Amino acid sequence: MTDTSVIRRLDANASDFSRQLDQLLSWESVSDTSVNQRVLDIISNVRQRGDAALIDYTRQFDQLDVQSMQDLIFPRERLEQALTEITDEQRHALEIAAKRVRAYHEHQQQDSWRYTEADGTILGQKITPLDKAGLYVPGGKASYPSSVLMNAIPAKVAGVNEVVMVVPTPRGEVNELVLAAAAIAGVDRVFTIGGAQAIAALAYGTESVPAVDKIVGPGNIYVATAKRHVFGKVGIDMIAGPSEILVICDGQTDPDWIAMDLFSQAEHDEQAQSILLSPDAAFLDKVAASIEKLLPSLERETIARTSLRERGALIWVKDLAQAAEVANRIAPEHLELSIADPEAMLPTIRHAGAIFMGRYTAEALGDYCAGPNHVLPTSGTARYSSPLGVYDFQKRSSIINCSRDGASELGKVASVLARGESLTAHARSAEYRIKE
Repeated sequence: MTDTSVIRRLDANASDFSRQLDQLLSWESVSDTSVNQRVLDIISNVRQRGDAALIDYTRQFDQLDVQSMQDLIFPRERLEQALTEITDEQRHALEIAAKRVRAYHEHQQQDSWRYTEADGTILGQKITPLDKAGLYVPGGKASYPSSVLMNAIPAKVAGVNEVVMVVPTPRGEVNELVLAAAAIAGVDRVFTIGGAQAIAALAYGTESVPAVDKIVGPGNIYVATAKRHVFGKVGIDMIAGPSEILVICDGQTDPDWIAMDLFSQAEHDEQAQSILLSPDAAFLDKVAASIEKLLPSLERETIARTSLRERGALIWVKDLAQAAEVANRIAPEHLELSIADPEAMLPTIRHAGAIFMGRYTAEALGDYCAGPNHVLPTSGTARYSSPLGVYDFQKRSSIINCSRDGASELGKVASVLARGESLTAHARSAEYRIKE
């Protein structure tokens, strides 16, 4: 198997494959010292000066001549207006996507529960939504209405009382699709601020921006670094790495389809990762040819080409069982099972953010309108984390209601354990309730 000029070829059975795969997957969430210090300064300034700091940063970074926070607030009427500014086709697509996302996430709803033991003691769990959630949305020419739906709708389904969205409008550039998505998703308040200063405002609150309980949504290195620093004061969704796709194909899918599926992530940015596993070496050759043929047709060809060259790979495996082993080691954000019987393979897959079953299920459908959330664990974190969901906007409280008999029996156990830890007050507190 020879290398192409666009994407490397690997053999999963080569003696040094493990080392090669480690190098391929290597990615560090870097935030250099200057970025880190700048973010810390911004957070400190927002905490001390509140709205005044937000106004100053908006003038500086977004080049907007704002006089007060009122200039940085979009009322609900402005969101509704956006629905009339977009095309009928765009509105229809947003509404269908929102309906599907809402229906899927309604299945994630959990109910409080409890049970009663023989002695009358009641144990259980109470599910409570967060009071406020903050949603960061990139602004300007960037258009991510799908991210608005994917972040705001689960919060609303969870019962969050107030969803606060921040979206910068650099040089006054307003994205009507994003505002329309906010209207459809039920976002309650929108502030036209961005960057680390917006994250700080959501975390600590200002005179105008309410402090929230959790911050979700994608952003640049300043936003990601700020989310790291405010975590603990508030919850965050995740620190996301570059987009990823791993395709397992048996060699029977149209190679052009597979090439375009790989492009669907490669076009995000130069650090995105696209990998194909197949036991059919001739098919890998066909996909390599399709990549060469179709790459020039992309609007973001340069970005995709760099991504494929630096972080992409076509990997030969001896069979689908070995493909599953490699996939579990990678723990990809998106996994396509482009094979004849994906259901048969599904039990062997342990680690993946989202699994796309069969030849017709393009990853792109999950990005926009299939229904499941597109906010997914990256950089191997699917080994221990899950897609964003309703459960991210809820918390669980334990319920313990001991009967007299239950308190007496449990008190005896607690007493022994507490005294074993030399915690006398714990022991005596429990012992007071032991029946004579």
